[in-house]
Amino acid sequence: MSALLQKLNSQQKEAVTLPNISSLILAGAGSGKTRVLTTRIAWLIDGGKITPNGILAVTFTNKAAKEMSLRISNMLPVSTRGMWIGTFHGICNRLLRLHFKDANLPKSFQILDSNDQISIIKRVIKLNKIDIEKISPKQIQYHINSAKDNGLRSNQIDEVDEFTQHVNKVYRIYQSICDVEGLVDFGELILRTYELFKNNNALREHYQNRFKYLLVDEFQDTNQLQYNWLRLLVSKSNSIFAVGDDDQSIYGFRGARSDNLSDFKRDFNVSNTVKLEQNYRSQGHILEAANALIKNNVNRLGKDLWTSSGQGEQIKVLEAPSESEEANSIVREIKRLESHDHKLEDIAIFYRSNAQSRPLEQALFRAGIAYKVYGGLRFFERQEIKHALAYLRLILNPQDHSSFLRIINFPPRGIGSKSIEKINKISEIKKCSLFEALSFTDLSGKAAASIKAFSALFDKLRVDTEQKSLAFIIETVINDSGLVSHYENDKDGFDRIENLKELINAGAMFEIEEEQALSKDELDPISTESDSGQSNSLF
Repeated sequence: MSALLQKLNSQQKEAVTLPNISSLILAGAGSGKTRVLTTRIAWLIDGGKITPNGILAVTFTNKAAKEMSLRISNMLPVSTRGMWIGTFHGICNRLLRLHFKDANLPKSFQILDSNDQISIIKRVIKLNKIDIEKISPKQIQYHINSAKDNGLRSNQIDEVDEFTQHVNKVYRIYQSICDVEGLVDFGELILRTYELFKNNNALREHYQNRFKYLLVDEFQDTNQLQYNWLRLLVSKSNSIFAVGDDDQSIYGFRGARSDNLSDFKRDFNVSNTVKLEQNYRSQGHILEAANALIKNNVNRLGKDLWTSSGQGEQIKVLEAPSESEEANSIVREIKRLESHDHKLEDIAIFYRSNAQSRPLEQALFRAGIAYKVYGGLRFFERQEIKHALAYLRLILNPQDHSSFLRIINFPPRGIGSKSIEKINKISEIKKCSLFEALSFTDLSGKAAASIKAFSALFDKLRVDTEQKSLAFIIETVINDSGLVSHYENDKDGFDRIENLKELINAGAMFEIEEEQALSKDELDPISTESDSGQSNSLF
């Protein structure tokens, strides 16, 4: 046991060796919380306090669960395969497989992913003739998932308005289909397990007695249902070891409740709170700046990170007059670092939202600096940007078949694949563009009305945007095309709309830079080729 503890600092050691009493570990960023979690499990097993099967460890990602298992295997000569280490969804799936009869599920129940869930919702909408233009499938999916995250069935929801009545009706029918077909979505995995424990005293007591030690990682990211699920598993005979950081709670939009940390202290009569404040990731100046900022948050449980790694370099703050100048300053700094023998692959640029990558990418491109975007697409490769550019290109060039095919039914306007095939055939016969073929297309019903509206939209856009600024044209197109209203109903809609707004900014900045370039050319004519040899073009 001394070997397990010898590499820990005093706060980590205190946390690892806590008695079997519910405890809260406030773990700051880079403070070694995974080491504490895994070492506590190894310490409990190695000290004979519990067998591997008596521990339940819950985390939020499969990657984190695998990392925990690997670390425990490296510390102890035991197999972790039978241990209960996993995500909330993974552990609930395991429990429901074991007790499918008690949970009123078929033995071979299937788990729905997000796309499967949308497909069933669309089936319900179609069968019940619900107006999809007023209520989108993704809105209903969000309603269902949010309700389940709060532990609510459709009959427990107050139908206070027409919208709630409609979506709740779909929720009710959707769930009946899932029950008949033996289907379980992600929210149902946890809700069904919660109901199983709540309604089956014998089963609940069995697991309360089995799991003497419950350990939960990233406790600040638990939602209401997960919190209630954990409460059911804790009794006088066991304890819960919660590790979390209220300063890192950023998933409120997914239903996470950072208040669960303070509720936990009250509901579980927590007297043991250990703060892990020594940071192993950053140096002093960075931590001091972070502490100064975070102390302004309200309702904090409170901690101050520190390090023994020295102060490090001073933080430099740049206040730029525009996003373009900010990006150019970053490029100049990169070139300075390059001139001092720093490699490009050792330099990273972090930004807060995806929309902010556009001016940075543009500045890097013009400077001929190779770059790679991690965790997302380059700005002009994003779906919503491609859609907007397709509208712009089709206004400029009605012969652009690729742009036409991209947006003829986006946002969805009821022009299906068969209608598009007919348009293609007419284009071949008449030897004209796809857009021109619309005027010759002989269709009926909704498709005919939609094609007429699509043609009218472009006639209007051409008139409204003629001789206007590029920023005005882009703003008009993304609004009048329906792109913005479509993404307002998308689960990722906020980021997509922010990107579309950034495209407007890109248009405005492009015109300013072109005007400046023309003024400079009048004094000192130069090539408009960029350092990378490509023309200075917005698109």
